[in-house]
This record gives sequence, structure tokens and C-alpha cells, in this order.
Amino acid sequence: MSLLKWWENAVIYQIYPRSFQDSNSDGIGDLNGITSRLDYIANLGVDAIWISPFFTSPQHDFGYDVSNYCDVNPEYGSLEDFDNLIDKVHKVGLRLMIDIVPAHCSSLHPWFEESRQSRENPKADWFHWVDPKPDGSAPNNWLSFFGGLAWSWEPRRQQYYLHNFLPEQPNLNHANPEIREEFNKIARFWFDRGVDGFRLDAVHTINGDTPPYRDNLADPNFVLGPLPQDKQPFFRQLHDVAQLNQPVIQEFSKAFRKIAEEYDGDRFLMGEVDGDEGNAMNVSEAFSEPGRLHATYNFDLLEWSGLTVLELKEAISNAIEVFNGSGRLCFAFSNHDVPRSATRQLEPLGISVDKQDDLQLLLLQLETSLIGSTCVYQGEELGLGDVTDIPLDKMKDPWGINFHPEFLGRDTCRTPMVWDKKQPMGGFTSANQTWLPIAEVHLEKAGLGMAKNTKSIYGEFSKFLQWRKKQSAMMHANIMSKVSGGPKEIIFNRVSNYQKLRCKFDFEKVKATFEEVKHGTS
Repeated sequence: MSLLKWWENAVIYQIYPRSFQDSNSDGIGDLNGITSRLDYIANLGVDAIWISPFFTSPQHDFGYDVSNYCDVNPEYGSLEDFDNLIDKVHKVGLRLMIDIVPAHCSSLHPWFEESRQSRENPKADWFHWVDPKPDGSAPNNWLSFFGGLAWSWEPRRQQYYLHNFLPEQPNLNHANPEIREEFNKIARFWFDRGVDGFRLDAVHTINGDTPPYRDNLADPNFVLGPLPQDKQPFFRQLHDVAQLNQPVIQEFSKAFRKIAEEYDGDRFLMGEVDGDEGNAMNVSEAFSEPGRLHATYNFDLLEWSGLTVLELKEAISNAIEVFNGSGRLCFAFSNHDVPRSATRQLEPLGISVDKQDDLQLLLLQLETSLIGSTCVYQGEELGLGDVTDIPLDKMKDPWGINFHPEFLGRDTCRTPMVWDKKQPMGGFTSANQTWLPIAEVHLEKAGLGMAKNTKSIYGEFSKFLQWRKKQSAMMHANIMSKVSGGPKEIIFNRVSNYQKLRCKFDFEKVKATFEEVKHGTS
């Protein structure tokens, strides 16, 4: 039996529900669709599922703009469907995590609709309302992640309100204890339904310590480069001084942790956090101090343009310098916000397209050999690549639409999963169209066929995860040696009291090898 809690070395399968499986023929994935594919997930050998938001939402940011945190958006089903899903998840031996969005809600949430009416209503200070400067301009120089100012004007109050993302995603004022109490109720609502943990979205963007709303400083190290980051004005600023990573966030973290500990079964809290360049590990360490979140979701392997072998070594080394011996960090190579690793990592690692599948398997083995937990994004187990030929009139991501054609946004990694290449729409739906186009190039890697093929990425990764569960060095401790190896290698040892395991990832041969070595051997 593992000496670690389940989440300290878990492999977590991320589902973007809109694109996983449609069960009611509307071209949009849903909860019952997920339930129908649980055997596929369980047979892969993962430990848990994380589902991106499925709450009631106008879908301006596809679920990350929540208008009711305690109900299911009708497109995805009902609370009854969710209860059935979690029951089935537990029956197949998995755990279920859901995605809570604490920093902002939808502009159509009743909280905001009331707050924006006047300066005197009961929810008047539930959001960040600030008077204009004497010349009528915004209170400061803060910018939105998605482009433009982080402030929008509300004529009824004659004030600006803060939104770190879209104007339809107003930031909640976490300095108000009533906000924290509402989120405490939300946590209990889902824990009472049996949820095993939360992935907490963009926790570092919670605001509450903002007055007097100081300007962000310019980043002296800014270098003009490609979108989405280097050419976007947001990334010309330093944010940790004023706009992001404010102390009030930890009041939220401590309150959620206290609630999680009221429940049996090791309920898990994983926060998505980030910081200015060079500060990410310090931010992660602060968020996962005792009494706060259990772990943080690490962005360092998710660089939009990919990482070289040297940069991978640096990212891993920075992480183990802070977190070696703990399960307080979660690694990922892909998610719903960045290009897929099977495409993104080819050029920086110098891998030819004919070795793309070998590279994808190698990356999966690497991330699940590191300390802490791992998130695997739907389709990584198939080696799905990015989809870059979506026409503008079919695009959905507001970020991509705003910056088209130079930047394609996040639709490229969100196209629907394909399950059977012989079926219309790849078996994703029986409808004649889907919310995003089905990628024809994905059909040869349809999930059900790959799951039956022991030589596919799915088959090889499944065998690897079965083997991993038998390795004491990976299951009984979170200890790594320093990272070494030549220019095209990443080598480290995983160590427990019972085993030392040499892990070698060769990016020349595009192959991983594992060798048990005697204790005392370097």
C-alpha cells in the first residue's frame, strides 16, 4: 500500500466536457457522454478525472464565466446526471475532481446583476467598483489577459469594474467576507455530492487587496516576440506587485482547506497559479504552505512555444529544488489553454514529424515520472496534434477571434474527441455538425481503435502506468535526484527506502528507459 495520499502521485485525466462525448445529438459534449466513456479512461490506468467547468453559464468563455456555481448548464445535463456520473466514476475505481472558478463569475450572475444597479444595494461591494480618474479614464494601467483594459464602464454606477479576463467575467471582491462565505457554501455543496477534489481556476487572479489600485510596473526584461505572450500588451507589465498574487488569496485558500478537512477521504485542493518570470515556484510554494492548498498546478512545462531539452531540465530542476520530497506540485504538458504537446514540442526538441507519436509517449512517460501529480489532457494518450485550419467563421474562442489571424487562440486544442473513424463525426455525436469542427486528421487516431491496439500510444502508456504502480520509487516517495544528462538527454533517479530507479529520457532516440540500481550507486 502506498505511503502517500492518493493525490501526491496521482495521474489525473483532464476532460474538457464540451469536446469529450455528445450523448444527446446536439453537437456538444455532456456529462452523460463522459459517463459512457468511463471504461476507456479507467482502462488507461489513471487515478482520477478532472472535468473543466460544466456549471450554468452563458458560455462567453465556455464555462469559465459561471452564472450559477451549484447547478449544471443545460447543454451538459442536470444535477441528476452529475450524481449518476460520480457514482459510476467511483464504481470503476476512479476519483473525480471538478473545476471551481473563484476569482470571477459571469456578468449574468445574479450577484453582479444586483451589484451593478447602484452604489447602495446589498451587493454593492461584492465586485471591484472604482471611480474614474478626473479625466474620466480608467483607475490604473491594468490590462486584461485577453487584450485591452482590465476595466469596463458601468453607467448606472458611474464607475469602472475590474475584469482580469473578458468584460463578461467581472472579478469578485474577496476582501468582502460575504464572498468567501458564498464559496465555502459552494465547496460544501459539491463535497456533499461526493466530489473528491477541486482544481481551482486562476487562483492567483483573485483580487481583494487592491486599494489604492496602484499601477503595474513595466517589465524591464520584456522582449518583443510572437503572440500570445510577447506581443500582447499584458505581458509587458509585472503583475505580482499590484494586480495579481495578492495576500487576500490565502484567506480564501485557508478557508477552503479547512472545509476540505471536514470531509473523509483525503479531499484534494489543487490551485492553478502563476507568477512573474522567475517567481512561479515562489508563488507555488506560498500557495501550498501548511493549511493552504494541497498542491499547485505548474505552468512551467506549458510554455506556448514549447521548450528545448535544456529548458525542460531547468524547469524540472527549479521545481525539485523547492518541492523535492513532497507532492505539492502538479505537472502538465498540455491542457485546454495551450497548443497540444504533440505539435508544440516538435520544433524546440528537434524531432521530425515521423517521430511525433514516439515523442508524445516520451513526454507522457516523463511527466508521470516526476515527483507529485500529473494532469493528462484528453487526447494526449492518442497523440492528437493541434488543429490549425479552423476558419474564422467556425472559431469560438474570444481570445483567438480578437487576435486573428496572427494568433489562433485556444480552439486549436479544443476540437472534439474522435472515437471511431468509421462513424460519422468520428463517433463524437450523431448530429450533423459540432460546436467546433471535427478534425479529419484525428480520425486515424480515434480513441476506441487505439485503446484496442497494444502498440498505440494509448496501449504503451497504459502498460507504463500499470508498471509505474508497481515501482516503490514512484509510489512510496516523492524524491528525485538532480537532473543530469547530455544535450539531448534528461536523466534522474526516483528514490524510496526500497528502490532507486534510474529514469532516462533520450530525445535523440526518442525513447525512455528505466533501470533499477543499487542503493549507494550514483
